Amino acid sequence: MQYENALHAIQDITAKEKDILQGIVDILYQHFNHYSWVGIYLVKDDELVLGPWKGPQATDHTNIPIGQGICGSAAASGKTECIDDVHDDDRYLACFISTRSELVVPIIKKRQVIGEIDIDSDIPHAFTLDDTLFLEKVADILKEHI
Repeated sequence: MQYENALHAIQDITAKEKDILQGIVDILYQHFNHYSWVGIYLVKDDELVLGPWKGPQATDHTNIPIGQGICGSAAASGKTECIDDVHDDDRYLACFISTRSELVVPIIKKRQVIGEIDIDSDIPHAFTLDDTLFLEKVADILKEHI
């Protein structure tokens, strides 16, 4: 039900809101307690550029080369990356000392990655298959607004 309610809120915001991307980030951050930080990166040339985000603090990683880190790897492959414990992944670019797991979902339009949803959690093994499937639906909605 939580996923369904959030998905309906996202669909409503895309129909009404002026700043759709920030609105979606806000909904994701507010609806899921295990989402410690939520951001949307957009592809510009050969890098990911941080767009709207929500969390306790900003990240220093506002530009990430495609292929670097977990976010850059997801952008290069076009595949979702779900990392149960970032401390066990050499690709992790440390944003926050409290982050333990990360879920990155590419936003794909016409077979090209145009952005991605990046979710951090302070809980190890925080993300389930439900999170992945839900965020892939959100990415599918977002592709129409980027």
